[in-house]
Amino acid sequence: MSADALLDALDPEQRAVATALRGPVCVLAGAGTGKTRAITHRIAYGIRTGVYRPGNVLAVTFTARAAGEMRTRLRGLGATGVQARTFHAAALRQLGFFWPKVVGGAPPRIVEQKAQVVAEAARRVGLSVDRVSVRDLASEVEWAKVSLVTADEYEKAVAAIGRPVPSGQDPQAVARLMTAYEQVKAERGGIDFEDVLLLLSAMLSERRDVAAEVREQYQYFVVDEYQDVSPLQQFLLDQWLGGRHELCVVGDPSQTIYSFAGATPYHLTTFATAHPGATVVRLVRDYRSTPQVVSLANQVIDATRRAGGPAPLELRAQRPDGPEVRYTAYDDDEAEATGIAHAVARLVRTGVRPSEIAVLYRTNAQSEAFEEALATAGIAYQVRGGERFFARRDVRDALVLLRGGARSADPQVPMPETVRDILRTVGWAPEPPAARGAARERWDAMQALVTLADELAAHGRESDGRTPLLPDLVAELDERASAQHAPTVEGVTLASLHAAKGLEWDAVFLAGLSEGLLPTSLADTSAAVAEERRLLYVGITRAREHLHLSYARSRLPGGRPNRVRTRFLDGVWPDGRRPAAGSRPVQGGRGPVPGALAGAPVDDGHEVDPTTRRVTAALTRWRDDRASAAGITPARVLTSAAIALVAARLPRTHEELGRLPGIGAHTLATVGDDVLAVVAQALAAPEKG
Repeated sequence: MSADALLDALDPEQRAVATALRGPVCVLAGAGTGKTRAITHRIAYGIRTGVYRPGNVLAVTFTARAAGEMRTRLRGLGATGVQARTFHAAALRQLGFFWPKVVGGAPPRIVEQKAQVVAEAARRVGLSVDRVSVRDLASEVEWAKVSLVTADEYEKAVAAIGRPVPSGQDPQAVARLMTAYEQVKAERGGIDFEDVLLLLSAMLSERRDVAAEVREQYQYFVVDEYQDVSPLQQFLLDQWLGGRHELCVVGDPSQTIYSFAGATPYHLTTFATAHPGATVVRLVRDYRSTPQVVSLANQVIDATRRAGGPAPLELRAQRPDGPEVRYTAYDDDEAEATGIAHAVARLVRTGVRPSEIAVLYRTNAQSEAFEEALATAGIAYQVRGGERFFARRDVRDALVLLRGGARSADPQVPMPETVRDILRTVGWAPEPPAARGAARERWDAMQALVTLADELAAHGRESDGRTPLLPDLVAELDERASAQHAPTVEGVTLASLHAAKGLEWDAVFLAGLSEGLLPTSLADTSAAVAEERRLLYVGITRAREHLHLSYARSRLPGGRPNRVRTRFLDGVWPDGRRPAAGSRPVQGGRGPVPGALAGAPVDDGHEVDPTTRRVTAALTRWRDDRASAAGITPARVLTSAAIALVAARLPRTHEELGRLPGIGAHTLATVGDDVLAVVAQALAAPEKG
């Protein structure tokens, strides 16, 4: 592709980005406006015109998936040799290279999980902690480090910004914990991910020879998602630059959703001040979503301007009209999950691929109801943020076979055909298994590899005319595995709103849009509530065509209808006002209540039978322990709805258990004996108190 042809593929604003080859450049890019397209074409155009050498460009972003996507696009544009990595991956590579020279020996091992170190640090300073508080304190240690807040400064820092201290601790206690954490980590000979950035920054600032070598190598920088940069990442970026201004940043303040983890849009919003003479380009043409989706997104985020905040980018839809946004109020969470599953099934019947559908929610704990409803409806799904694709044993086994096949494959046989032949030995077949379960999940994973082989074969012929071979697929998979850039698995995506950032689907269901869930009840400051609004904005802008918004007025069937729809949809929900608790649904009527819950205990304000409570607690403990040991979500062992039903009916035999709605043959075969044993043991246990 010639330099002129690269520009021909861009709109006027994207072209302005691509031709601004010398920094500083600030790209304010709204959701769906083609920011990745603009910056990858900018890099490719710079290489084509001779302004850049590929090895002198470093593009950094915040997720391994985004970095992998950027590398794929650059390769498709002929811009090979450009480094596209996350901040941590780039820093770790440089730290590993310079450590023997600066310190000597091999770099320390990385402590991937802070929990054990934090727990030991808490013990040393006399803090009483449980699993939840250890997790919260680990997150606080991480926030302090990425915010460049030391233990000595912690108490003053949290007071200055009104940051709540986690786990009911006082700031002085957390400061002592931070000091002990560093001591324990040092004694164990490890460093954490934040140390990687801190240590490299220190090397660059203190060793002129190291800084000179890095700055000679990397002369042009691109930073994506710049609204999410932390003070620590900005400090490292400043060391990389060394006072130079060859920097292009891309971001959108309206998509700042990681402030709790130390991200701040400050550096993006003040970029032009910090870099006088900077070129500023605004991308507002939305190519992703229909006018209906774009209009809703603009209405929701415009409230930040009305509240006195900075004016958000106003998106301009470029696609033709699509279906109207749908709004539904359900009676309870189970009805909402079932109603969404039925709507998903209708979309699939009209030709929408399951992998192009997502159900998004505020917290991971909300996924269980949707897992159950989709499984009951026979719809394949994947939980984003669950087990990583490349960590699955069946995927690892498949990669071993593909590597072996790459050494002996017949080059005359088309690569996709060879892949299919190899993967037949590990569970792939032309047609998927009829029933859901482990066999279907294995088939879904193998089918994702087959689809990737097909895509690579087609792309290779389109880009350079060369026919990709099996070693090319293996190399692609190795690169994706290192970046955790998994191929698409054919199933509905279940994800939290945070995990959905950077992704998009044809159809999006935004569930649980009630006060206390979104905004979360923990959002107790105006800044926190504003971030929750931005989270909803991010969720809305993930949808290309179909968008469904819903909430449930009660948690359980028969419970009090004490929830109200989120304030963020005031003036947007079809009736134009917030419904009072207990009012009828605005649209969509009462959602269907799953039959599996008939007779189950409900939270209706009455005393639950002690036996039912005891059996429920025993089954829940057993289910959670089994899931934890297997490294899977609890709902994949037994759903909460099924537990409630078993506790209500108290089956004694396989026959009785199998007759319960929602207890399928797979569940009966894999955990039926255990469920009956837990019920029997709980019934035999004496009532306490």
